[in-house]
Amino acid sequence: MRYWLLKSEPDVFSFADLKKRPHKTEPWNGVRNYQVRNMMRDHMAPGDLGFFYHSSCPQPGIAGIVRIVKEAYPDPTQFDPASEYFDSGSRTENPRWLMVDVKWEAGFKTFVSLDMLRSDPALAGMLILRRGNRLSITEVTEKEWKRICELGGL
Repeated sequence: MRYWLLKSEPDVFSFADLKKRPHKTEPWNGVRNYQVRNMMRDHMAPGDLGFFYHSSCPQPGIAGIVRIVKEAYPDPTQFDPASEYFDSGSRTENPRWLMVDVKWEAGFKTFVSLDMLRSDPALAGMLILRRGNRLSITEVTEKEWKRICELGGL
């Protein structure tokens, strides 16, 4: 099993929104970065766990845990001209962009803010804390996973 951190802007789609979805499940669509696409395709698997991270908001941080429930498959928004994620260069016979399905797993008792992550020496090596890292999905080590779960009250 692998561990991940998945970013979403809460005014677009929040952890609370995921909990309200049927079966608490939603496709993680709109990824338009080749490195992230390759991680979803080559490394993410059903059963993996991820942190749901609220980004680009007044209080960024981790709201809770999701589970990957479906392996990578073509993101239909790339073919929809009305979608903000439309990609005119992608073809149905050779789709450029993929997505996975995630399911709400558990909420934290304590929201783990970006400031909390930055101030914890055990988390100093986290990819999300590296200067210039703007990837929407990053891998998390087992040690980081356990420490963040502690901070969140699980």
